[in-house]
Amino acid sequence: MSSYEVLYQAAALCLTYPDDDFRARLPLLREAAPQLRAFTDHAAVTPPRELAAHYVDVFDLEHGYSLYLTWWREGDARRRGISLERLKELYHANGLEFTGEELPDFLPAVLEFSSRTGTDDLLREHRDCLERLRARLTEAGTPYATVLDAVCATLPTAPAQDRI
Repeated sequence: MSSYEVLYQAAALCLTYPDDDFRARLPLLREAAPQLRAFTDHAAVTPPRELAAHYVDVFDLEHGYSLYLTWWREGDARRRGISLERLKELYHANGLEFTGEELPDFLPAVLEFSSRTGTDDLLREHRDCLERLRARLTEAGTPYATVLDAVCATLPTAPAQDRI
């Protein structure tokens, strides 16, 4: 696995609900992905209930920090369904079945896909969405912004017309 593939897998875990399994993995995440140390160090010293409450507060759709990438482009519009179906087909074409409770555009799922396939094509395709989410998280002052900083740092710079 390349360092980006490890980073993408670690970032996927950091962006999921911080349950007991997440807490148990923190030392491994810290060592495997030093780019995420600001976040993993924060998570390690934050009481579990506080970290979980912060996650829910930050990623509640009403606050505009959606981890669903197609939401950034299409909102809840009907055409979003077409994008979601395309993602399911892409996962299937790469030998992966999307069976989770989340939708296929859930950023941790896209990061895990990128890690497993060794391609950042989906991340590049949604670079504008990632940048918008990163900017919003940074503005909010949440440690989750550092996870997006690390992921975005692996991607080529967006063309000027695509920047926020």
